[in-house]
Amino acid sequence: MSDDRQNKAFPVSWDQFHRDARALAWRLAGAGPFVGIVCITRGGLVPAAIVARELGIRLIETVCIASYHDYKNQGETEVIKPIADIVTAAAGPGGQGLLVIDDLVDTGSTAKVVREMLPRAHFATVYAKPAGRPIIDTFITEVSQDTWIYFPWDMGLSFQPPIRDGVA
Repeated sequence: MSDDRQNKAFPVSWDQFHRDARALAWRLAGAGPFVGIVCITRGGLVPAAIVARELGIRLIETVCIASYHDYKNQGETEVIKPIADIVTAAAGPGGQGLLVIDDLVDTGSTAKVVREMLPRAHFATVYAKPAGRPIIDTFITEVSQDTWIYFPWDMGLSFQPPIRDGVA
């Protein structure tokens, strides 16, 4: 989404993200069993590691997809690296038994691409926006479509002006 539509900021600390990813694992514990995780890079790497640890899953694969090309603007969705055949072979038909993890579902464009690859997998994200919610199965926190989430791996330590100064 372009800058002019992103009115709100939602900064997430490492501590908060870890708590939210563990909450996701807690919610997913009853949805399995899962034979493996496919994480959507790059955002899905951190929550996938946390969920894998919490659920004792050792088979972890990546599907590399680019949709944000300059952090703020979403562009064409491009599959850079598909899912390895050995991983899909370990699952049931259509990816049944696989857990797909990402940090966020925004418009759903990335999730739709992976859903076509693994139509029967379970899709989970830590955060969800309304436009992408129908594509996924499980999430922890919903934020408005016009909110930009600042993940801890994208942030450095810096002063944040108060909201009363008109800065989100």
